[in-house]
Amino acid sequence: MDARDIIKRPVITEATMLITDDKKYTFEVDVRANKTQVKQAVQEIFGVKVKNVNIMNVRGKLKRMGKYAGYTKKRRKAIVTLTAESKEIQLFEA
Repeated sequence: MDARDIIKRPVITEATMLITDDKKYTFEVDVRANKTQVKQAVQEIFGVKVKNVNIMNVRGKLKRMGKYAGYTKKRRKAIVTLTAESKEIQLFEA
């Protein structure tokens, strides 16, 4: 898998923006990717040094539309912690 296939997009919420002060960034990753692949992909794409990677699986939610019911897609989130001497990742243009 290519690095751009592993990292899908950053997760931008109020909670994830608060932990960016601690050099922790949250990304939605491929459901087949493991911690080592996520670490190498982030280092390759952003040019930073990764200290730790935590991964969690998010189940799909049950959604209804009238009498029809279905589940949203399952996904996988990775919280990437950078080392103290590493530069920060710019998610937005300053």
